[in-house]
Amino acid sequence: MKLSNKIPCTHCHLEFSEDVMIKDGEHYFCCNGCQGVYHLLSDEGLDSFYEKAGDVKLTPPTQQYEDSSNFNAPAFYDKFVKVNSDGFSEVSLIIEGIHCSACVWLNEKALHKMDGIIEANINFTNNKATIVWADDILKLSQIIDMIRAIGYNAYPYDASLQEAHANRERKDYYLRMSVAIFSSMNIMWIAVAQYAGYFSGITQDIKTILNIAEGVLATPVLFYSGWIFFRGAYYGIKTKVVNMDILVATGALLTYIFSIYITVLEDGEAYFDSVSMIITFVLIGKFLEVLSKKNAADTLDVIGKHIPSEVNIVKDGNIISCKLSDVSVGDIVVVSSGEKVLLDGEILKGSGSFDESNLTGENEPVYKTEGDSVISGTTSIDADIHFKATKDFEHSTLSNLVHLLESAINKKPKIEQIANRLSEYFSTVILLLSFATLLVWWFWPHSFETSFMVGISVIVIACPCALALATPVATLVGLSLGAKKGILFKEAAQLETMAKVDTLVLDKTGTLTVGKPEVIKENIFEEFD
Repeated sequence: MKLSNKIPCTHCHLEFSEDVMIKDGEHYFCCNGCQGVYHLLSDEGLDSFYEKAGDVKLTPPTQQYEDSSNFNAPAFYDKFVKVNSDGFSEVSLIIEGIHCSACVWLNEKALHKMDGIIEANINFTNNKATIVWADDILKLSQIIDMIRAIGYNAYPYDASLQEAHANRERKDYYLRMSVAIFSSMNIMWIAVAQYAGYFSGITQDIKTILNIAEGVLATPVLFYSGWIFFRGAYYGIKTKVVNMDILVATGALLTYIFSIYITVLEDGEAYFDSVSMIITFVLIGKFLEVLSKKNAADTLDVIGKHIPSEVNIVKDGNIISCKLSDVSVGDIVVVSSGEKVLLDGEILKGSGSFDESNLTGENEPVYKTEGDSVISGTTSIDADIHFKATKDFEHSTLSNLVHLLESAINKKPKIEQIANRLSEYFSTVILLLSFATLLVWWFWPHSFETSFMVGISVIVIACPCALALATPVATLVGLSLGAKKGILFKEAAQLETMAKVDTLVLDKTGTLTVGKPEVIKENIFEEFD
């Protein structure tokens, strides 16, 4: 019995038996979905996607999707779609099926080719897409259909799902980092014995035993803890992007192989301790980056947690509790003294003072009465009022402030974009410089072992981690700290502008003071009638 040869699908690269494949000229497809996506990309001039993706295996498109017309439902729009200041619709989606930067490129290119798309940005770290479009030209269902047509799927961004994903990522990093730190600490104890033997004398047999012990401990550090760097290097090579993972993986792996070579020959110095420390220190840096992103996201969560989930409204003459998201325009909302105003509206009954310092910076309470407007995010100091909601919560001032902070965190400032581009070129230059250093030292002349280690040292010392990580981490931390101090930036780029400020002008009193009256001195006199 002759078995059919397995061949890869032209689109998804998954291998199947030739007799079950769909032959289309010189191309083979595993299903009609892959065939349709391939021709769609070719017709739209996006077939360069396959060159960028390399041999990365994709998920074949499935036809079992919910009806995309559900995305046009008013209830969906009310919950997930907002209208920005320019009158365009904006939605946050999670793109399912993204495997590499080529997938991000394909989705963004495909969306930008659609009439009515104003902006489409996808964050590769969390697969979150922010899409802005003209709703009178294009419907959201058409956007979803396009994403599905090129082999992906999209669903509304859900903070709870992203939190679960972030928790899994942090746990994975923590386990890998724990293994790396434990092994590195034990390797350094062995290294102390080797250093002592270097000065006081040590037999080759003992030296070999110590090298083997270091090699055993360095192996899980390199191949388990350092797996994320090999994975990143693999996708970097496939997409023809020289990233920092390639430098880390190359430097650590070559040093590991060289150390095995030295151990087997029983001649020279092994550097298993360097392998372990390279992976450990860079992994700690990556872990700190993950924590910084978590802290920035926590800032949004803290703001959200301070927003009550229910309000009191008047219905059929009775005051009842209602979910904040269920309040509609025209509902009568009841606010008592000391409570936060969660919706924008117009006072129908009652009067009193409100603290609007969170929005205006003015610490002096503002007195309001019937007919005046109240703003969400303010606090009732002594007012018991009934007011008519003029906006639902999704379109309220308070909700817009939360969206403003989220947008600032997700949007990359110009300096970060420049740093990312520089780190790519920097990595390429370092690899070439390392190879040139090896050749120069070898022909100087020095031994190959010495020349090899000098070349590897260039890669290890010049790792562009700081260049690639410092800017995004600094941006996230800056936005997070600003939010905790009550300062919201419309865009992360404004952090760059603030760094150039040399004069600060304060336009009102009370800006630098606490803003809450308190007793600092009292004089007690005799009582009088």
